[in-house]
Amino acid sequence: MRTYLDCIPCFFNQALRAGRIATGDENKLKKLLDEIGTMLSDIPLESTPPETGMLIYEKVREITGVLDPYKELKRENTEKALALYDSLKHKVEKSNDRLLTAIRIAIAGNVIDFGVNRKFDIENELDKMLNKDFAIFDYDKFKHYLDKTNEILYIGDNAGESVFDRILIEETKKPAIYVVRAMPVINDVTYEDAVQAGIDKVASILSSGTSAPGTVLETCNAEFKEIYKKSEFVISKGQGNYEGLSDESHPIFFLLKAKCRVIADDIGVNEGDIVLKGMNV
Repeated sequence: MRTYLDCIPCFFNQALRAGRIATGDENKLKKLLDEIGTMLSDIPLESTPPETGMLIYEKVREITGVLDPYKELKRENTEKALALYDSLKHKVEKSNDRLLTAIRIAIAGNVIDFGVNRKFDIENELDKMLNKDFAIFDYDKFKHYLDKTNEILYIGDNAGESVFDRILIEETKKPAIYVVRAMPVINDVTYEDAVQAGIDKVASILSSGTSAPGTVLETCNAEFKEIYKKSEFVISKGQGNYEGLSDESHPIFFLLKAKCRVIADDIGVNEGDIVLKGMNV
């Protein structure tokens, strides 16, 4: 997905939010915004938002000196999600369609996103997602690809959300590789975050090699690209991964909630809609 003009003020807002978590030094924050403004003027709209985000968060780390501003928030949100794990598993077990319920729960976890909005209510979001209609619902195709695959490549999005991903992985009853970011960026899931969520109990964990807040293949390591190329069934969670992979030709299933108008328009849905979209399937 290309960058739209409406993405630019969002980049500034994200940088300022991360900067303020990292430091209260107004001079550093002013320098951060000044340098991002200069940098953005040279970035073409043809770039994907995660490519730009990678540069922005490099600048946040450089100027504030803080590698992972969201570390404590990620830990807290994972703990909150883990506290819901048993009750969510019970919802899956008593439902008429266990797989679909697990998909809904995984999408509900997508609300945990500091890049878009720090304010969210996990339990309230779960209640809504379990009953909300899908704007795009390629469930039959999803089941078809799941039935014929020997292994799932599951590209994670945010820390905390990974607990909900774990429930879906368990319900697929297939071996899985869970993909994480190479280093902290916003609240995206890293190896450490995935282990805290218990992903290592249900899947092998693989770093994509990128520090972008989304999967941009050009920035990923050779190991991930080779596995991605050979994978028959790819699940991509969240907006950042959609932004990075939506123009690829490989079969992918996107699971997300459209949390901003730009992405909703790009997908062809309304803001706030939930999506199970099969691409190239």
